[in-house]
Amino acid sequence: MLTANRWTAVRHLRALVADTVALMKPGIISLLLVTTLAAMFVAQAGLPPLPLVLAVMVGGTLAAGGANALNHYLERDIDGVMSRTSQRPLPAGRVSPQYALVFGLVLGVLSFVLLALTANLLSAGLAALGYLAYVFIYTLWLKRITPQNVVIGGVAGAIPPLVGWAAVRGTLDLGALYLFAVIFFWTPPHTWALAMLISNDYARARIPMLPVVRGAAETAWHIWLYSLLLVVLTVLPVTVQLFGLIYLIAALVLGAWLLALAWQLLRQPTKPRARRLYKATLLYLALLFAAMVVDRVLMARGIG
Repeated sequence: MLTANRWTAVRHLRALVADTVALMKPGIISLLLVTTLAAMFVAQAGLPPLPLVLAVMVGGTLAAGGANALNHYLERDIDGVMSRTSQRPLPAGRVSPQYALVFGLVLGVLSFVLLALTANLLSAGLAALGYLAYVFIYTLWLKRITPQNVVIGGVAGAIPPLVGWAAVRGTLDLGALYLFAVIFFWTPPHTWALAMLISNDYARARIPMLPVVRGAAETAWHIWLYSLLLVVLTVLPVTVQLFGLIYLIAALVLGAWLLALAWQLLRQPTKPRARRLYKATLLYLALLFAAMVVDRVLMARGIG
């Protein structure tokens, strides 16, 4: 039986573990891993070696988790004034800034070492590039100075598929760049829809997100434009036979759904419509990448 002191120590340890996991932003990591894994399947045209898959998933988790921990460290002043983030570990005082800083740096180093040893230097370097881009280009620089922060900063979120592709093939080609481009153009509609929901928080923190600077109506127009560009982009790979009919049907159906929601938001730029679009973008990306995997595997077997 645990004594009172030991029980208290166990509770503190559990709380520290929970806060440490929170520093990594596991919800964001899960989506990044989906695109990384899908890229590995597409590059392999089938199931990649399981040890490689495991190593890349762990390495990607470490890289993204480390970058997110440093994001917590660098934005603790912002998080403290935003209702959505005020209860995060740092502004709530549950962990120290130094803990988040060291944790983020250690994860970044471990990610590079693991990927370099188990995959290749290219995938390790790309993961490090995504880590550095998110921390220095987006968090430290763009986010606080321009409403186009999510456009340029979207490069960081588009790198995970490159990591997966490079881990399998040891190089990058047109297919890898296409996957990069899809996420790059997907990021603005996804992020701006969320920004419309929490624009008051961003205004309070003096973050020049597009809805704060230009208003909901113009943000909805930008979302529509990028959604249209995204849907057009998703069809182009079929013209160079990167994907086949199964993917094309999925891309058109999903694209029509996304454009319908973006059009509704353009006509009525309200928070309920922004919330509906935001949730839809998450499912859209997951289903699109799933269609890529299915199509590529079937094409490799002479089906489709």
